[in-house]
Amino acid sequence: MTTTPQTPDDDRFFLHEGRKWRRADPTLPDDVAKQLLSQLGRARSAVNKYRKAKQEPKVKDARRRVQIAKEGLGERGTPWWEQSPAERQKRWEKAIKALDDLRTSDEPATDAAPKDAAAKDSGREDSAPKDS
Repeated sequence: MTTTPQTPDDDRFFLHEGRKWRRADPTLPDDVAKQLLSQLGRARSAVNKYRKAKQEPKVKDARRRVQIAKEGLGERGTPWWEQSPAERQKRWEKAIKALDDLRTSDEPATDAAPKDAAAKDSGREDSAPKDS
């Protein structure tokens, strides 16, 4: 088993294969994190599917969905630790709405996001880092 080296700011970043990655916002409510991670997984899968099929316009659309999901998770865009609780909630609500607006007919809609951003799951693992 390979040991992952620790970084001085482990609450914000982690190392994977020698590369530093931003962690997801730890204040995301569980159901919001699950929705965004599910959308992220579907978008990454679509990137691979359309890349193999050489359908570049669809690859571009799927990559946009990856970006939106990662922004909603707080892994990209303005760092979550620089945002107020209201800004954090607005960030993930905006991402969920955008992903629902972009979903294809063969994908399920995300569930309605809760209004209570105070719920917290400190034991949740962050999404696996991938460049998609």
